[in-house]
Amino acid sequence: MKRLLQLTFTALLAVLLLAACGGGSKETDGSSSSNNDKKSEQKEEKKSSDEKLQVVTTFSILYDIVQNVGGDRVEIHSMVPIGTDPHEYSALPEDIKKATDADVMFWNGLNMETGDGWFENLVEVAGKTMDGGQVFELNEGVEPKYLTSEDGREEEINPHSFLDVKVGIKMAENARDALKKVDPDHADVYEENAKSYIEELEKVHQEYLDKIADIPEENRVLVASERAYQYMTDAYGLEAGYIWEIDTDEQGTPEQITSLVKFIKEKNVPALFVESNVDSRPMETVSKETGVPIKGKLFSDELGKPGEDGDSYIKMLKWNIDVIHKGLTE
Repeated sequence: MKRLLQLTFTALLAVLLLAACGGGSKETDGSSSSNNDKKSEQKEEKKSSDEKLQVVTTFSILYDIVQNVGGDRVEIHSMVPIGTDPHEYSALPEDIKKATDADVMFWNGLNMETGDGWFENLVEVAGKTMDGGQVFELNEGVEPKYLTSEDGREEEINPHSFLDVKVGIKMAENARDALKKVDPDHADVYEENAKSYIEELEKVHQEYLDKIADIPEENRVLVASERAYQYMTDAYGLEAGYIWEIDTDEQGTPEQITSLVKFIKEKNVPALFVESNVDSRPMETVSKETGVPIKGKLFSDELGKPGEDGDSYIKMLKWNIDVIHKGLTE
């Protein structure tokens, strides 16, 4: 029922928005209609050669990846504001208008934009389809990792793939290929931008390898509030500990705290970390009960605010590995 209400409300907004956009134009005769058609054709021809692609991304990390690949050829609207959970979001009228007018849309996939199916609903209201050549999943081809349920089964996909730099490279490649498909006249631009950006990401990947290799083997345990770092820890040889699995779970229950405290004592964990976008109090409780200090904040599913730490995807990745390395080697 909640999903139906959300879809109905979103559709109503779209109708009102489209009515507002079209209310000022009237065709008086066939000649006007013909002239409008010619103007539309001329506009489309001009757009293909001069105008920027109108792009919509779901949240800040995707925005930055696509911006780096698209460069001056794209104008991007990122829907989910920094500080808002991309798992559970409701499209605003501005999002609907931007999505309706967009040449191309990018989403994360892998269980990220799932709250009441908000992204799929938006695509439908915007008059697009998920497989119609305008909507692209940046995690296409990425092997998903699964979270465990209470009975121990792996059944829910972990969406935080981009915390593994190698996946970030794949996402940049997917952005490049999508933009080339939508705007083939400027394929060379996207190819060159992606090449430069991927070279930067490959340097960050090597930095992860070097800094984790520098951590004493017995200290290679990453404990954070959420199990967001599963892709990264598996890729770079860290063991993971966490209070809850994903932001949509209950957070900081007594059972979760007790389980993590036991894990920390068994592993003799030297440092704890807390994400920039979560309530720090559950981890503060863990710290008090174990005597293990919180050594810093990490980014998980959003960038830092503009002008602050981690305000780009590469800066976010570098911040995380610097904090982890320092916390586990001191």
